[in-house]
Amino acid sequence: MTGAGMMECKRALEETNGSPEAAMEWLRERGALAAKKRADREAREGVVDSYIHPGGRIGVLLEVNCETDFVARNEQFRALVHDVALHIAAMAPQWLDRAAVPAAEVSRLSAAWQEEASQAGKPAAIVERMVAGRLDKFYQEQCLLEQPFLKNPDQTVEAAIAEQVARLGEHIRVRRFVRFERGL
Repeated sequence: MTGAGMMECKRALEETNGSPEAAMEWLRERGALAAKKRADREAREGVVDSYIHPGGRIGVLLEVNCETDFVARNEQFRALVHDVALHIAAMAPQWLDRAAVPAAEVSRLSAAWQEEASQAGKPAAIVERMVAGRLDKFYQEQCLLEQPFLKNPDQTVEAAIAEQVARLGEHIRVRRFVRFERGL
C-alpha cells in the first residue's frame, strides 16, 4: 500500500503499536525527512516527457531529473513524470515555484492589491495581511509545485514528488516545463 520496503513497514507498525493508519503517517513523515536530506544531491539523470491532448489543442514538454539512470528507467518514476505532464496540461501553471515568479510581477500584483484594499478603507496592518494572503493564493494557483495535484488533490505536486523520493530513495526535481495551447 505504501511502496515502502517490508522491513520499513514492520518497523513502522512496531513504532505505532500496530495501527495501520498511524504506521502510514509515520512512513510519510520519515519519507519527508528523507526527501529533505536528499534535496541537496545533484540530479543529472532523468527523462523528458511529452503529453499531447487528444485533438492536438494542448501540448506539454517536461524535464524531470533524478540521480541515477536506474531510477530514470523505473516505472514508478516514469508514471510520476507522466502524471505531472498531465497535471501541467490540465492546470496550466505559469511558473515552477515561487522563486521563478519575476519580482516585477509580484511587485505589480502587490501594489494593485494594496491600492484596492486601501481604497476600501482597510487599516494598514490588515492591508498587509490581505496582500500576503492574496500572494499565497496566487502562488498556489500559478506555481506548479504548490498546486493541488490533479491525481490526488489532498496533496500538492511537491508533496507527490516527495512521496516518490521516499519510495525510490533518490532526489527528484522538476527542472523545467513548457505548455503550449493552440490559439493563445
